[in-house]
Amino acid sequence: MQVENIIKRPLMLTEKGNILRETQNQYFFEVDRRANKIQIKQAVETLFSVKVLEVRTLIVRGRMRRMGRGYAKTKNWKKAIVSVKEGDTIEFTSEGA
Repeated sequence: MQVENIIKRPLMLTEKGNILRETQNQYFFEVDRRANKIQIKQAVETLFSVKVLEVRTLIVRGRMRRMGRGYAKTKNWKKAIVSVKEGDTIEFTSEGA
């Protein structure tokens, strides 16, 4: 799996994510479901040039959503919480937004 395909997008819309970024230097990412913690650590270190201390992952279950008259389930996805070394920061640009 290539480094560019492991990290899909940063998650920075939640209040919890903003608090953890400011106080504990932790960042949230949506990652590929097949990626493990070692691959996620290597991808973050190469893409953002930071030192990763810890990676925690969890599977976010899809929800039942209304689609027209019926219901459909959204896909499950994987979230990674990455702790970086004190003093290192990850800057996100808003080019894709």
